[in-house]
Amino acid sequence: MKLSLIRSACGNAALRMQHARHGSRVSGLPRRCQPVCASPFRVTVRETSATANRGTNAEVAEYFGKESLKQDGADFHRALRHVINSTKEAMAALQRRNPAVQPLLAIIQVGEDDSLLEINKKIAGKVGLNITQICLAVDRSEDEIVEEVLKLNEDPRVHGIYLHLPHSSLTSRVLNTLKPEKDIDGITYLNMGRLVQGNLNGGFVPPLASAVVDLLQKHDFPIEGKTVLMIGAEGPLGVALQCQLERSGMAALRSHCNFNNLQRQVMEADAVVLLGEKDLHIPPTWIRPGAAVIRWQPNIDTDDSAVSSKSILARLTAAYRILNVVQSTSQKLQDQQYRPWRLRSLKLQPLTPVPSDIEISRGQTLKAVERLGEEIGLLPEELEVYGRSKAKVRLSLLDRLQAQPDGKYVLVAGITPTPLGEGKSTVTIGLVQALSAHLKLNSFACLRQPSQGPTFGVKGGAAGGGYAQVIPMEEFNLHLTGDIHAITAANNLLAAAIDARMLHEATQSDKALYSRLVPSINGVRRFSPIQIARLRRLGISKSDPEHLTPQEVSSFVRLDIDPSKITWQRVVDTNDRFLRNITVGQGTTEKGQIRETGFDIAVASEIMAILALADSLGDMKQRLARMVVGTSRSGQPVTAEDLGVSGALAVLMKDAIKPTLMQTLEGSPVFVHAGPFANIAHGNSSVLADKLALKLVGQDGFVVTEAGFGADIGMEKFFNIKCRTSGLRPNVVVLVATVRALKMHGGGPNVSAGVPLPREYIDENLSLVEGGCLSNLKKQIEIAHLFGVPVVVALNVFKTDTQAEIDLVCQLAKECGASDAVPCHHWAQGGRGSVDLAQAVKNASNKPSNFQFLYDIEMPIVMKIRTIAQRVYGADDIELSPEAVDKINYYNQQGFGSLPICMAKTHLSLSHMPAKKGTPTGFILPIRDVRASIGAGFIYPLVGTMSTMPGLPTRPCFYDIDLDPVTEEITGLF
Repeated sequence: MKLSLIRSACGNAALRMQHARHGSRVSGLPRRCQPVCASPFRVTVRETSATANRGTNAEVAEYFGKESLKQDGADFHRALRHVINSTKEAMAALQRRNPAVQPLLAIIQVGEDDSLLEINKKIAGKVGLNITQICLAVDRSEDEIVEEVLKLNEDPRVHGIYLHLPHSSLTSRVLNTLKPEKDIDGITYLNMGRLVQGNLNGGFVPPLASAVVDLLQKHDFPIEGKTVLMIGAEGPLGVALQCQLERSGMAALRSHCNFNNLQRQVMEADAVVLLGEKDLHIPPTWIRPGAAVIRWQPNIDTDDSAVSSKSILARLTAAYRILNVVQSTSQKLQDQQYRPWRLRSLKLQPLTPVPSDIEISRGQTLKAVERLGEEIGLLPEELEVYGRSKAKVRLSLLDRLQAQPDGKYVLVAGITPTPLGEGKSTVTIGLVQALSAHLKLNSFACLRQPSQGPTFGVKGGAAGGGYAQVIPMEEFNLHLTGDIHAITAANNLLAAAIDARMLHEATQSDKALYSRLVPSINGVRRFSPIQIARLRRLGISKSDPEHLTPQEVSSFVRLDIDPSKITWQRVVDTNDRFLRNITVGQGTTEKGQIRETGFDIAVASEIMAILALADSLGDMKQRLARMVVGTSRSGQPVTAEDLGVSGALAVLMKDAIKPTLMQTLEGSPVFVHAGPFANIAHGNSSVLADKLALKLVGQDGFVVTEAGFGADIGMEKFFNIKCRTSGLRPNVVVLVATVRALKMHGGGPNVSAGVPLPREYIDENLSLVEGGCLSNLKKQIEIAHLFGVPVVVALNVFKTDTQAEIDLVCQLAKECGASDAVPCHHWAQGGRGSVDLAQAVKNASNKPSNFQFLYDIEMPIVMKIRTIAQRVYGADDIELSPEAVDKINYYNQQGFGSLPICMAKTHLSLSHMPAKKGTPTGFILPIRDVRASIGAGFIYPLVGTMSTMPGLPTRPCFYDIDLDPVTEEITGLF
């Protein structure tokens, strides 16, 4: 096609390059945008749908001669239609993949010239794309521009941003602020660098450059080897145009308007492109015959029927811009698909003897958590980084990967432990390191966050040990990302709300209470949403505070909590035995509202159990609202929502619901999330952490999660409570055993924390090992089989274990029904020491799993308790105290009878008697009380004497913990 528009054979007209005046108007457009939002009279935002589009200010091309214009118009329209049709096809393909997606272009401009909006509008309307326009004041500041760009960067609805600003406003700061993936005009340094290097993966060619090259390629001479002179081509656009011209086979020259050389350059050029802001006069006699001339012309004819070169090029530029927006949207969807892992394992060089845990942790150079997130397929916007080593992961990941098949689900449980613990966390980490770093299988560990209580008490932390740790271990074992602090704050806010409400009800009339609970603000009284919810529960359908009857007002304002039936206690994350029973309300201002109450350790709070079982922010909020804190004098349960505090609790917990990403010593990913008390609650990490990890590892990957204490407690609750809630089904159970614990169950002497081990646990004793295997180990394998899941026994090897003892345990475990039994040396060797376990788990995961629950959820409460006692613990029967019977009757009356059971009993024995080791039989399980965590969703019977607030020993761990004030290094933390 000819570009006779640009022939010198036309009249005496001169070519002029003139920059648009900001704020100039096009006839027929609205006179003014209306100011909106937070920047009155400085920023204007206008929305347009796919049926109402907008235009561009980058204009081009002057035709010389009406005849040639008529000849070339049809060809130009065909060029435009080609780009539009390509965009339509790309849009159709996009919406086939995701019908809900709607690409959106945002234009930031100075002034209110609608010509740019109108021409982009018309092109966008042809392909079904939406546009929003933001008009900045002429005297806008750089900060204002940056602020608007940042808003659009973070708006997930916006797929492309066009900065239609003066060159002086496109500062380095502004360009660095714009996200390259939304830079559809290709002006950021990253996109420009990609273009220069010839790598356009994820980048964009400036639309005007594409349009100019398109026009030149349709000229009536071969473009190969032709010379194009660019005049005024400064900045990113000039660089982009030069790259595109040269990539198309043309030689691109730049002129900076030195008048002495300009005439010669113009006369020698096969094509001239005039860009920039200066007004430049070029006599038509300079243009050589047949040369093409394209110019930047701001004044746009937005009439679709116009065939002028300036409207054609404007529309062609707009078409390429819209195409870039669609491609940006497509790239975003592509980026949101599941990403194969590119995990880089960290090398270990184990030392002998094995150093302290903290020395090993500090000896490893960890990966930046952003790099770890990238390796496992997380998007940058899905990470909220806390320092260098840990980050919260946003729950939006579940929506992004909802169609992704889950990986294999592995539970690590244990035999009944000694008071020293048997290393379930260490086995979990060693197994994941073996799967990831050595078998090269995607794998994730999901662990509970340790409480400050045991960390500073007697047990120590829970980051693993030796060469199977989560690092940095001091951060893991201390505050982490503050989730337990958030739980403490939320729990104690609710406790304060209970006592405050009781005080105010006791000292005020109905009228006074009502006027304070529903105050008049600017002469208007309104119920808050949480108060509306209470009214509906009371059966009151009214919404106007002025229309309630006195009886309805009284019902609304009076919770009438019975002080003797308050079940909610305050919490603190410290072992403080003197807070187990306290008296509150003794101040003179409390006006005699004295009552007895107490403290629990923070991880025993029902809010912690809710955090571990919730599957979304909305679910957590509903569970918090349902929490029952006591009973009214009329026998009705009183909830957190009745107190009006559940929304505030959700606010305090909004960040805690996101799992924390960390890594092992060998660079494998770990989710640390939630830490419910394993005696009182279900003792497992969060449902959300497991669900996120199962999506991330992919169909052939592994997620290894851990259950607290022995299989009779943590594993049983994992199956009957956590799996019911999550809908997830495990493929394998790894049952952790130690020679030390087996000897104890085989008749060995007592083991006490802080006391040297008796000789029986250090010297070889096959008789004690055999006794423990054929009692406790066998029983715990049988418990796992009750649920239809294959079992692999992992023998956590200690340096005092002999080869004969190790061989005996593995042999007997398989005879007792384990699919496999392998010794594990991860403590001394890292993942390499658990490769056999990893292979055994992989093999077992391929076997059929016939998972089943232990009991029907609709069974009566007493029957569910009896089923657990008899089939799991081996009791002959249960014995209910009168108080327990009364509570069960009350829960049945309130409709709570269909909740699962969460037994609260000692972890040191299968029975309720800590001293009874092995496999006790012939005992009656005493149930002294039955309580309910309605928000968490379980009934928990109290077996024997269970405390929810541990105490400190004579010599706690904190004696050894210190801080170097110069280096700020922690010492003595294990």
